[in-house]
Amino acid sequence: MRGSKPGERRGGRRKGTPNKVSAARAAGIAASGLTPLDYLLSVVRDEKEERSVRMTAARDAAPYCHNRLAAIEHTGKDGAAIEVKQVTDLELARWIAWTFTKAERELDQQHRENR
Repeated sequence: MRGSKPGERRGGRRKGTPNKVSAARAAGIAASGLTPLDYLLSVVRDEKEERSVRMTAARDAAPYCHNRLAAIEHTGKDGAAIEVKQVTDLELARWIAWTFTKAERELDQQHRENR
């Protein structure tokens, strides 16, 4: 097409719109009353079917029923690397004791306030 930029679409179908063959196939499937996904789900729900067959059908149907989870990158403050600090057993024991003591004081205070 003259005068158009690379990748630019002029006229015709919009990007993502199915062509006539795809649209006719989708209409035929919908008119039949049983889509491939419906069939897979019926196999999954059929308790008389072998477990391995049901699992295969569930695996094949899953992408059409559930979104894929995105990868999450964990970072520290302001996108920096996460800091890891090595502590000795003694430091850990002291921190645990301090935490329990603090919790015990808070519970005692709540108990006194509720009398």
